[in-house]
Amino acid sequence: MQVYFDMNYTNRVEFLEEHHRVLESRLGSVTREITDNRACAKEELESLYRKIISYVLLRSGLGSPTDIKTVREVTAALQSVFPQAELGTFLTLSKKDKERQLKELTMIVTGIRLFNRDCGKGGEGIDDLPAVLHVAIPATMQHIDYQLETARSQVYRYTAILEKAANDPHMRAELQPYMLKEALYNIRQYEVFLQIILSDIITGAQEVEMMTKQLGAHLEQLKMTIKSKTAVPTSQVFPIFIALSTLWTSLQDETIVVGVLSNLFTHIQPFLGAHELYFPERAMQRHLNGATVKTDVCRMKEHMEDRVNVADFRKLEWLFPETTANFDKLLIQYRGFCAYTFAATDGLLLPGNPAIGILKYKEKYYTFNSKDAAYSFAENPEHYIDIVREKAKKNTDLLDSSCCDEKLVLSTVSFCM
Repeated sequence: MQVYFDMNYTNRVEFLEEHHRVLESRLGSVTREITDNRACAKEELESLYRKIISYVLLRSGLGSPTDIKTVREVTAALQSVFPQAELGTFLTLSKKDKERQLKELTMIVTGIRLFNRDCGKGGEGIDDLPAVLHVAIPATMQHIDYQLETARSQVYRYTAILEKAANDPHMRAELQPYMLKEALYNIRQYEVFLQIILSDIITGAQEVEMMTKQLGAHLEQLKMTIKSKTAVPTSQVFPIFIALSTLWTSLQDETIVVGVLSNLFTHIQPFLGAHELYFPERAMQRHLNGATVKTDVCRMKEHMEDRVNVADFRKLEWLFPETTANFDKLLIQYRGFCAYTFAATDGLLLPGNPAIGILKYKEKYYTFNSKDAAYSFAENPEHYIDIVREKAKKNTDLLDSSCCDEKLVLSTVSFCM
């Protein structure tokens, strides 16, 4: 699962940068046909103008160059701001200036088409992206939330069984805790991946909400500027057309990002298929008999008021929310899991509770699931860090090869591949 995720996930910024590079490369040949053109004859100029129309359509992504109605609409919009008679001046420009003007013309024409569409007088081949995204984003978030809750429920059950088995030798012999821990790592990793995907989609939802409001404001500004006038200075409307185009391009980007993330979410689900095979529900229920199943939130609440006393540690630095700026943005080691518990219980993963106090040790940050765990770790941090490192070496799926050895990644385990 980790290999698949690493190969198919890219953060939003990097993904969009790469997406735009791909679009530019696809436009490369069309752009060169225009910027390298030396048209002189009437037929050659007409052919060049048609190529510019195709370029505008391709760059904007609003309709097909083979759709007659769309081509006519783009042609009319382009002629209103860049009539064919201006090709002579265009041909005298440098290659770089031609490219700049082509991009600017595309944005102006796109803004005109979006305004006409809003007025009910055009917009052929233009989808209602705000409406599409306002349906797609909540639906995708709902699916991921459901899977997150399902995964967490399984995590809590696995953890409860492992805690019960730790005090029952007969149960340990029957259960093979090693396999269950592998399953726990696997599903914790799945939880992390879902959180990454969900975080990106939430960011996208916020962006879409903001852009939709800006889009409406710009369209209203255009209506107020134009009203019933037959002619308006280009200096008043061109910047608004360009702003509309920029916003629409961003909405197109969000549509692609949501699609890619939704596809990634769909494709990592099958990696969990082996859990039911190795740990059927009937066996799980039998092992859960007499066990206490706790959620991560419940575990944190149990020790919420049980905080580290700084006075007990003269040489160690402890951080707390009320005294530390950007407390919730600190990069916690082991993805926030308790290092002491992992080391002392042969690999059990319990979430650390930052409210107890975050230990800053050698410029790295550690959380613990209880005050006792925090004190035990603080007595000899290097000892427990070494134990974690050694345990991870025996199970390389717990390490990210691209990161330091203190970062638990909870990679997929062999039986789930």
